[in-house]
Amino acid sequence: MIGAFLDSWPLFQTTYLTGWLIAFVLSLVGVWVVARDQIFLGVAVAQASTLGIATALFLAEMSAAGALGWLHTEAVAAALSVAASVATALLTTRPAGGRAETAEAVTGWVYLLAASFPVLLLAGNPHGLEEVHELLFSTLLGATGTDLALFAVLAAATLALVALRARPLLLFTLDPSMAVAAGLSPRRWNALLAIWLGVAVGLSIRVSGTLYTFGCLVLPALVAKHLVREVRTLVWLAPVIALAAAVAGFVLAHSLDTPPAHTTVALLCAALPLAWGVRRVRTGRWR
Repeated sequence: MIGAFLDSWPLFQTTYLTGWLIAFVLSLVGVWVVARDQIFLGVAVAQASTLGIATALFLAEMSAAGALGWLHTEAVAAALSVAASVATALLTTRPAGGRAETAEAVTGWVYLLAASFPVLLLAGNPHGLEEVHELLFSTLLGATGTDLALFAVLAAATLALVALRARPLLLFTLDPSMAVAAGLSPRRWNALLAIWLGVAVGLSIRVSGTLYTFGCLVLPALVAKHLVREVRTLVWLAPVIALAAAVAGFVLAHSLDTPPAHTTVALLCAALPLAWGVRRVRTGRWR
């Protein structure tokens, strides 16, 4: 199995490396999503990213015969995908203040809006609608050298952020009141985390699809959460779990001729009840 996978390396190395970098970046971002109990936010941001791509396809269709043909580019689709993700994260994580609706209600509204509008926008464009549907079933096989370079930079930036700002990030996540007392600005840190989440998800969704993006965002941190007690440990354990599942998933997918994204997420799903079992053995009860 491993020998056959290594034989395929020259042909698919870009796909493999890009998929592993995506898993690494998303699992790190996901530590803060899970630690703050904002899991549904992750799927809402992913769905909003899909709406951004659908909007790019719609604009390309409308301008195909005009002077705005440049809209039909990967760069524009990526920009709108990231913009929609960041806007969603900012909207749903900002302090409630005098807002009538809770953060959960706004998140649910954004998700439903972003789930319905792509179909309406592209109802008359079968090719565009098919492209959006493929985001749900992406196999990562379309990854390019540009994608690999982009996620290598994103991974380095994510590592730098965690290494340089780990203490305020942890303090803001674990005890917002203490963070405010220490002089940290909730608005600024909410915005930073929202932009970080939006960029990571918005860039990932085009390459890996909704399933792999959301799975790598929340499942590694959820698994790690049941194995360790401290968020500090989650920061390194979640990426280890994500990379282990991604490498094993890609090797297994090559052997079974199955989509690597789906195989990886299935492995992460299988790991979660095992982590529950480990925690039950340790504590003698469910928590």
